[in-house]
Amino acid sequence: MIRLEKRLAPSKRAQYLNPFLAVLLTMIAGGLMFAALGKDPVAAIRLIFFDPIFSEQFGSYSRPQLLIKSAPLILIAVGLAIGFRAGIWNIGAEGQYIIGALCGAGVALAFYPVEGWYIFPLMVIAGALGGFLWAMIPAILKTRFNTNEILVSLLLVYVAERLLAGMALGLLRNPDVAGFPGSRDLRRYESAHNADLIANTGMHWGVVAAMIAVIFAYVMMTRHSLGYQVQLAGQAPRAARFAGVSPARLVVICLGISGVLAGLAGMFEVSGPSGQVRIDFASGYGFTAIIVAFLGRLNPIGIVLAGLLLGLTYIGGELSQMMLQLPGAAIQVFQGMLLFFLLALDFQTNYRLRFTKGARA
Repeated sequence: MIRLEKRLAPSKRAQYLNPFLAVLLTMIAGGLMFAALGKDPVAAIRLIFFDPIFSEQFGSYSRPQLLIKSAPLILIAVGLAIGFRAGIWNIGAEGQYIIGALCGAGVALAFYPVEGWYIFPLMVIAGALGGFLWAMIPAILKTRFNTNEILVSLLLVYVAERLLAGMALGLLRNPDVAGFPGSRDLRRYESAHNADLIANTGMHWGVVAAMIAVIFAYVMMTRHSLGYQVQLAGQAPRAARFAGVSPARLVVICLGISGVLAGLAGMFEVSGPSGQVRIDFASGYGFTAIIVAFLGRLNPIGIVLAGLLLGLTYIGGELSQMMLQLPGAAIQVFQGMLLFFLLALDFQTNYRLRFTKGARA
């Protein structure tokens, strides 16, 4: 008879090594998958992890892209990590990301073609507020009706995607271009453009916001009473109640923070790298950020490193699709392998299988 048994003292060393082992196992399994697709596995792994940074051929384009791709992942993952530490599972950050982008772009297009310094700050406020309000739907349903925040937040992603399609084809559609879905290009609207703060570096306001979010989360989790409540609620829910921690208040705060940060990520993306509200604007950042949060051990500093790594896979994935004709779905599977191996290693670290003899009749 096989019995699952929790380890009394999980290895601290293994907990720190598991992310590195997960990356290594992902490279091996991913290489086998690429070989099965008839591609050179060594060339594919090199294109994904090494050429974007070290290659002279691709480096001049890819290095600035690393900040552009990593910033929304870090921004969203920081908010998710706070909730995950409290045992509050927001799986719908992708929906909050979309709504933040729609709200921010809506403010910009409402003012178009007026120029003014106040337009971009208003877009920031609208993006944050949009993500917050979208996150409040699962928060209120959880606190009032005890619904499952995982299911509600996830299903709201599909609602947000339908709203995105409707806006791209309707209210926010560019009236000057007949027959084509999508809004005006905000990169051509100076007051609404999230341009590089330093030319050709990829350093825009979204990167700055991501770094501020990392510092805020680190200080909150290590120096503030709210961080103590978050960690206590995640590790010992009953003890948290005895200590006076309100579960409902914590749900609202954690989902609110993650919604604000996801909304900001969407606003900075639509006003900068993407530039338009399009049907295909949803890029999966909200789901990939879950991998970033766990790979970074729900630690703000670890999330920065994990965000850079996953951002690298986005850039390398684009290069491998272009150079090796790898299908886009294979890159998504490759990213998913990273989470799979990380969870498998964590499971092995925290639990063990106990083989026992069956009870006699």
